[in-house]
Amino acid sequence: MIHNSSPTIVVIGCGVIGLSSALSLQEVLRNDKSKSSWQVVIVSKEWPTSIPGAPTHHSIEYSSMWAGAHVRPIPGTTEQLRQEGLWLKQTVSKFNSLLKAGNQIGLALAPAIEVFEAPGNGYKAQTAESFEADSGLKGYRELTAEELPNGTVLGFEYESYCINSPVYCGDLLRKFIIAGGKTINATLRSVDEASIITPNVQFVVNASGIGFNDSKVFPIRGHIVLTNSTCFDKTITRQNMDGTWNFIIPRFFSGGTVIGGTKEPHDWRRQPDSATCHRLITGVQDLKQHVLSNGSPSQPENMSVIQEIVGRRPAREGGLRLEIEFPGNMNSTESKLPVLHAYGAGGRGFEISWGVAESVAELARSLMVKLDQIKGRLARL
Repeated sequence: MIHNSSPTIVVIGCGVIGLSSALSLQEVLRNDKSKSSWQVVIVSKEWPTSIPGAPTHHSIEYSSMWAGAHVRPIPGTTEQLRQEGLWLKQTVSKFNSLLKAGNQIGLALAPAIEVFEAPGNGYKAQTAESFEADSGLKGYRELTAEELPNGTVLGFEYESYCINSPVYCGDLLRKFIIAGGKTINATLRSVDEASIITPNVQFVVNASGIGFNDSKVFPIRGHIVLTNSTCFDKTITRQNMDGTWNFIIPRFFSGGTVIGGTKEPHDWRRQPDSATCHRLITGVQDLKQHVLSNGSPSQPENMSVIQEIVGRRPAREGGLRLEIEFPGNMNSTESKLPVLHAYGAGGRGFEISWGVAESVAELARSLMVKLDQIKGRLARL
């Protein structure tokens, strides 16, 4: 319990969306002199305090710790993908700023290669100009036939970002705390619990991932393998004819390399399975031509497995929920608090995180104006 009466915004969840949103909210408060006494509190049951392979083990629900992760744009062929594309472009801009500042940990600019056995029309239609305009990423070039791995018909490369997710999230948490943020370790059973977990809560940001009994939320099971390999200097993704994927994501900052992966909607299995692990490792061999030739002892055929990992990406039908839910009677001092929902990003949390956080900040500004107006009316009664 935090023993003070400062006006408080409670953020539920310490995943990448919750952390990015909490930092953006702190910036909103710093820029508003009338809110100088306000504070932001993160409430979570799990925190980015360890790495895979270490004794402390995160649950499969804390998917931000298990993510690859990399920025991989998807053509905007649906309304949901177009919105996610806007958030991705904002995130890329933020990543650029963080790297220019020179003090970001866990984030690395790296080449990306994508190859396809059966590309969709969105991938076939994109050009260097449209790719950069839509994503903010530079260096797009279509691969020649000689550069394509066997069985693939389209490929391209571009400049992207790889994220060592435990290191990166730990850095975000440190920044949040240094900026005055507070933390509460707790397991919440409802959003309403967050509104009373500390005194003087003004509103709640629900970045829980799972959404608390939202019937539209479902898990996407991901099975990846963390290896000791240091022979890759780029992230590589292959889409297979049967809809499966193989990807390689180096975790720079001495984090090994993630080999993946699976995307299994509505699959609740908790344990990794040996057949999938074998398929993932075997799939890497097909991409050896893109390995960095640096004499590394951990070439694909020699790399060892640090940990097999299963994580549940919290997805939502229709995409991420981003809106303010107002209680029935905002003009009553006894009513429930407003909730700003930001959950259900699925497997795109890292690559849309700062775009979502900026939207959370914008909604928070409008909500604080509304709360001030209501308090003014109540004071005149």
